[in-house]
Amino acid sequence: MDEARDTVTKIPVGVSSCLLGQPVRYNGGHKHHHFINKRLVDFFEFRPYCPEVAIGLGVPRTPIRLARAGGEVKVINTKDHTIEVTRELRDYGAEVGANSGDLCGYIFKAKSPSCGMERVKVYNLQGTPLPQQGVGVFAAEVMRALPSLPVEEEGRLNDPDLRENFITRVFTRYRWRQAMRERPTAAKLVDFHTRHKLLVMAHNQAAYRRLGRIVACAGAGEIERIARQYESELMHGLKRHASRKSHANVLQHLQGFFSRDLSPADRRELARLIEDYRLGLTPLAAPLTLIRHHLAHHPNAWALSQTYLQPYPPPIAKPME
Repeated sequence: MDEARDTVTKIPVGVSSCLLGQPVRYNGGHKHHHFINKRLVDFFEFRPYCPEVAIGLGVPRTPIRLARAGGEVKVINTKDHTIEVTRELRDYGAEVGANSGDLCGYIFKAKSPSCGMERVKVYNLQGTPLPQQGVGVFAAEVMRALPSLPVEEEGRLNDPDLRENFITRVFTRYRWRQAMRERPTAAKLVDFHTRHKLLVMAHNQAAYRRLGRIVACAGAGEIERIARQYESELMHGLKRHASRKSHANVLQHLQGFFSRDLSPADRRELARLIEDYRLGLTPLAAPLTLIRHHLAHHPNAWALSQTYLQPYPPPIAKPME
């Protein structure tokens, strides 16, 4: 919990250049994103990439799009179909992926034939949209090279649940990298897992069990391999969005660490808040705030160590003005 709150060094996160307001789009414009530039920039060290400019297409330029031709999807010029840049975008994506292992997240430009991470329109050579949808060629290569990297598109950041999930994964990956930055050890792995137990439990109980089995082998195997396996399973597990039911189960679990220290009235109040949250009548912040209040007065070392109580700095979650 303290690591997330006290983050000093900004977290390295890749981003499509146009989302930062850089005039790199085909028409010389940009797609400045308010939340990225006014809130996330305080915590993330953004590394901008525009693959289309990087491969020499220039600004302004004729647009490109995904098109099915010859049985495969290619990236072609919308006016001259003989101009194709599929290989160039793939090569640049592979290069960025190979040299960006320290990234803790990536925000792609939605619907882009180079940067869209899903649901990108695919056309035929006559310019008619096809039923199938594709993935931006550059984005596909980055995600292939870095399969455990938290990725998201800017439009989906407007959804509070998707935004919370992405930011949680970015901060978790950062904490993992910080914990293992010199060399992984069994003790470091056990400590990290202990602090993140409830966070993982809230998102994915199957992953929680698998991670527990991985940690149990930490003292008996090759630790670098085990650490890589743990990181992959951790980031995959957190991709699942935590449901209200799973959050409520974790909140009740936390309550058990100090419940006997509370008065009957306080126990009833907290139980009611947790149930109200489960039913969708109140936000998660309500029972979490009360739990943190009770832990401040009735401290429990294990419960207070849980990243779940504050997986990222509170200012990120505040509504934009």
